[in-house]
Amino acid sequence: MQRPEALVRRHNKRHDGTMIAPSLAKTAYPPSYWAASGQPFTERPALAGATDSDVVIIGAGYTGLSAALHLAKRGMKVTVLESARVGWGASGRNGGLLIPGQRNDAETLIATHGPDHAKRLFTLALEGRDLLARLVADNAIACDLQFNGYVHAALTPAAAKACAHEVDRLQNIMGYAHVAALSAEEIRSHVASPRYQGGLLDRQGGHLHPLNFALGLAKAAERAGATIHEHSAVIRLEEGSATTAHTAFGSVKARFAIIANDAFVANVDLKLGAWVMPVGNCLIATEPLGNFLSTLLPTKAAVSDTKFVLDYFRPTTDGRLVFGGGERYTPGDPPDIAAFVRPYLTKVFPQLASIRFTQAWSGTVSVTRSRNPCFGRRGNLYWAIGYSGLGVIMATLGGALIAEAVRGTADRFDVMAKLPGEPWPGGPLARDPLYVAGMLWYALRDRIGLSLSGQG
Repeated sequence: MQRPEALVRRHNKRHDGTMIAPSLAKTAYPPSYWAASGQPFTERPALAGATDSDVVIIGAGYTGLSAALHLAKRGMKVTVLESARVGWGASGRNGGLLIPGQRNDAETLIATHGPDHAKRLFTLALEGRDLLARLVADNAIACDLQFNGYVHAALTPAAAKACAHEVDRLQNIMGYAHVAALSAEEIRSHVASPRYQGGLLDRQGGHLHPLNFALGLAKAAERAGATIHEHSAVIRLEEGSATTAHTAFGSVKARFAIIANDAFVANVDLKLGAWVMPVGNCLIATEPLGNFLSTLLPTKAAVSDTKFVLDYFRPTTDGRLVFGGGERYTPGDPPDIAAFVRPYLTKVFPQLASIRFTQAWSGTVSVTRSRNPCFGRRGNLYWAIGYSGLGVIMATLGGALIAEAVRGTADRFDVMAKLPGEPWPGGPLARDPLYVAGMLWYALRDRIGLSLSGQG
């Protein structure tokens, strides 16, 4: 998949290579189900000329938009620079699953941090879930938000046992009463698939329309006073007592700067780029399934499985199934995304072997080595990246925590910033071969586990 910055550069050039005016650089959203069913959103003008701001934010995804909204509501002058369109990256292309908690499970959090601090980390993540719900309600964001539960589906008896252990840790150490272990029989009441051997039900989980949520945050931020510039890729950051973000056609000088472009952070800061591995995701949307959808997902829960290279899916409000998954061993998109995803779908739901897809698309998320998100600051430059698959809730929270820190209350931001982590070996230049090696290894591990369970 091409990076947004590459697309912007292509659309901002004439055939002879000279630059054209930013107002002529029109970029449509990728042809996903979310784009096809999204709310109208007029393109915002590209940055032109030099301007000053209290805060400049790089990236108009959940992190940047949440930060912009919270800061603008406190009276700060906020300028958001987006290289393509609002919600162009993972924020507008993901599956829309709402999975409460941190990316690392309770057992890992407890082993790493001890029970007390682990509980604080988990509770903070739960506040992110409540924050998202409050933002949707307070700003009347039409994003089909539904808290119908989240199911973590176990592919093997060993994985089912691990899910039951996780439920015990969540209930008895984290004090989280909204989870239940599912047996092989009980999971059938949530997912009509022969593939699963049990799992975990989180009644606080759910799903939403991811692009509409991003667009709703953008509109709310603008109503609060923030300015958003699309087609405004940052090509250079000049740091000092103030930070100046330079684009092809202008610049923003601000006391505070926020890097919030996640998987594409290396385009702005190579050192930060070494902390995340961009990973491609492929998704499809089926044609409307009518009443048949309720036989597949009786409780309308969001679902993902226990593989490292996981499958995940959820229903839509117009009766479709959105399904993501598949083992992609090399960066970039497969030649035929629909054909690539279909075998993974039919392993879960053989009933859908011949179903028609109306859209197939891809997107890029970022993964850290520790699976902890990467929060930090350098002077008055802040960042939050590397959500490792839990970005809908955690990125929304991340923007709010950065806003708190910018305004002088960094306690909660520091909780996240102190999470352990380390960069990927070799930095951005080594990520492609590392990605291939890692995907091959984890895919082999997944297959060994399934083979031992008799699933193959």
